[in-house]
Amino acid sequence: MIMLNKVVLIGHLTKDPDLRYTQSGIAVARFTLAVDRGFKNQDGEKQADFIPITVWRGQAENCAKYLAKGRLVVVAGRIQTRAYDDQNGQRRYTWEVVADEVQFLEWSEKQETDTPRFEN
Repeated sequence: MIMLNKVVLIGHLTKDPDLRYTQSGIAVARFTLAVDRGFKNQDGEKQADFIPITVWRGQAENCAKYLAKGRLVVVAGRIQTRAYDDQNGQRRYTWEVVADEVQFLEWSEKQETDTPRFEN
């Protein structure tokens, strides 16, 4: 039996990537991708899904350096789910796309006027 977990998305970043480092020094960037659904609602407004993306290592650093809110990208990766207990003891589930590839469709280095990046 062959199993496959692969997703490819094209969308715009909703905000600048958030770059952090694990305790062992591995870079991880997170951002949300707005992906159009391809149809309009009853009021004629476009619909979109907001997909959480996680990128690791050197590609995470490149995303933080070159991407900004509104930029168009292609993300290829896999869907990953996690479960946790909230402060009230309720079981919660979350999901994200862990990116294997991020291709920049709009390419330029961030401008000096962009928000400064603080790393942990």
